Amino acid sequence: MNFLTIVHTDVGIRRKTNQDSILLETADTDYGQVLLGVICDGMGGLAKGEVASAILIKAFSNWFHREFPRLLYRGVGAKDVKKSWMDLLLEQNQKISDYGAGDNFTLGTTAAALLLAGNIYYVVNVGDSRVYYLGEEGIEQITVDQTFVQREIDGGRMTADEAKMHPKRNMLLQCVGAGSALKPDFYTAEYEPDSVFMMCSDGFCHVIQPGEFYSRLKPGCLTREEKMKEAAIYFTELNKSRGEEDNMSVVLIRAY
Repeated sequence: MNFLTIVHTDVGIRRKTNQDSILLETADTDYGQVLLGVICDGMGGLAKGEVASAILIKAFSNWFHREFPRLLYRGVGAKDVKKSWMDLLLEQNQKISDYGAGDNFTLGTTAAALLLAGNIYYVVNVGDSRVYYLGEEGIEQITVDQTFVQREIDGGRMTADEAKMHPKRNMLLQCVGAGSALKPDFYTAEYEPDSVFMMCSDGFCHVIQPGEFYSRLKPGCLTREEKMKEAAIYFTELNKSRGEEDNMSVVLIRAY
């Protein structure tokens, strides 16, 4: 596979700092082009969220350059990627926790990472940043939010409409750095050529419906990186016009 890619981030209409951090890297290998994308959303209610997200982004970048080549040339598989990412997240969870403890404050970050190698995607998720897959048949949210309201929806105790207005709608059940117990979700599957992945922080998708995203981000619409950038800016401004106050970040990847 080969990839067209863009990154776009915006501080939003209320906050003074952008606590989102983004990584997007590609490499040409003997097995074709490979790609790693990561979005980390520093916790807005916690001190120095931008520090936590930056620490984790650096760790994933180091992993892509140092650890992943060994996995790739050994014959990359889901079990190996899952274990390697789990080790990384546990190590960084402790590192970020220790960083905050030294100055007597708590900090944390979400993490959504996407690895594309061959025709396989690998995704790991902690928190409520998201990864979507857009193919010819529509849009699919790969990740499941690790939030209080999503747990209640899954348990049949709350509707999606009720979740939008619930006072705990922003409450995370998991984040990296703010707790000793960490339970990432891991996903892997084959994907098709001429498909699109969208990675985003929660601020980018709170007030926009999946069908709205698909109308402008389906594979046939994103034939050039200029078109991809235009779409990212369009949805950022649409978010603002609808009153979204959070930081907003998005990565668009078109495989071909």
